[in-house]
Amino acid sequence: MHTVVCVFVEYFILLLTVRILSRRPGAQLTPFEFVIVFLVGGVVILATVGDDRSMTNCFCGIIAVALLHRTVADLRLRFPRFGAFVDGTPLVLIDQGKWQDETMNRMRLQDVDVMASARTKGIKSLEEIEYAVLERNGAISVIKRKEN
Repeated sequence: MHTVVCVFVEYFILLLTVRILSRRPGAQLTPFEFVIVFLVGGVVILATVGDDRSMTNCFCGIIAVALLHRTVADLRLRFPRFGAFVDGTPLVLIDQGKWQDETMNRMRLQDVDVMASARTKGIKSLEEIEYAVLERNGAISVIKRKEN
């Protein structure tokens, strides 16, 4: 039972930590998914390295993580504000060709990071960008300026 209680506490601590740190470390994972990867690994390590090396303890911990993950996923769907807290919201980095310096600084991004993402879409200069958005999963989406 101790393992299950620890799983619940660790789940929310890891979720909060990943949300506070940044979006960049796991560019393809949402913070929600990132937590699952760390937590399941931690539960397995606890079961194999800790005092209780039983398979039952490991199984209970992993099932607790799975049920908690399912519950949080359902809450995200039911309560959009909770979903925004867990996953974050997209942030505008370039708005109509102008850098959003406050957002860039808060997310610890540099202009070269955004321009690297723009180059993958064939965009070579800031003048060609209408919008750049830091997505919830850490990826940067770049919208090209329409030509007149």
